[in-house]
Amino acid sequence: MTYSSTRFYNNVVCAIFLIGFVTLSVANSKPAAFLQDFHVTWSDSHITQLDGGRAIRLLLDQNSGCGFASKNKYLFGRVSMKIKLIPGDSAGTVTAFYMNSDTDQIRDELDFEFLGNRSGQPYSVQTNVYAHGKGDREQRINLWFDPAADFHTYSILWNHQHVVFYVDEVPIRVYKNNEAKGIPFPKMQPMGVYSTLWEADDWATRGGLEKIDWNKAPFYAYYKDFDIEGCISPGPATCTSNPSNWWEGVTYQHLDSVAAHRYRWVRMNHMVYDYCTDRRRNPVTPPECMAGI
Repeated sequence: MTYSSTRFYNNVVCAIFLIGFVTLSVANSKPAAFLQDFHVTWSDSHITQLDGGRAIRLLLDQNSGCGFASKNKYLFGRVSMKIKLIPGDSAGTVTAFYMNSDTDQIRDELDFEFLGNRSGQPYSVQTNVYAHGKGDREQRINLWFDPAADFHTYSILWNHQHVVFYVDEVPIRVYKNNEAKGIPFPKMQPMGVYSTLWEADDWATRGGLEKIDWNKAPFYAYYKDFDIEGCISPGPATCTSNPSNWWEGVTYQHLDSVAAHRYRWVRMNHMVYDYCTDRRRNPVTPPECMAGI
């Protein structure tokens, strides 16, 4: 596949330029040390800070997994981090990076879940969207590179128009705001940023057929370049409606032609599951699936 590198880099430069106009009510930490924006929530002994706190290592063994979360919640913006996933035989493991409103009945949530594999098989990433308490919107793609060989950037852009999941700036999923059609969209509840490494061999790899091999433990995942830009909550009410927030700019209200081309390439060549086309689960196509990009 051939990309238009000139337009891509122009878009990146434009995004960096726009960041300079973000208001003081917005978190703007590009990139931050781990403890600047995050804290350990689960099994402190299994998270190790590296490079003076600019990177961390998560560990999974038979005793425990681990996890961390942002110190603040955010309403709209973008969150990204670079992750190097578990190498080799990682079947039965899940490395998750997600946003969550931390509310029980009507939670909003935006998920990246990296599903471990048997050695030599492709790594899958599953995305899911919960809006107003309704989830079950799983989509899964096989990554087109080895995500355990080096760091790659995983991002969630969330504005009033849509939610976009990116892998190395390539959009792999778009969930549009179609509230006008009666489709719920996450826009009222601020969300925190979370990540966990855990064992889920009852479903993670080939639907649970491939079990975790504890002889391969411990399992490690690495993180760096933590970047959160968004309206901190609680904070000034005017932040979320401020049109000067770069993520609400015209450039980010829809995919441009280059991004749309990349999006279609991913969906055509690397998607392996889509709830929209799962007739066993959804005999009637869910309404949001008709919206396209």
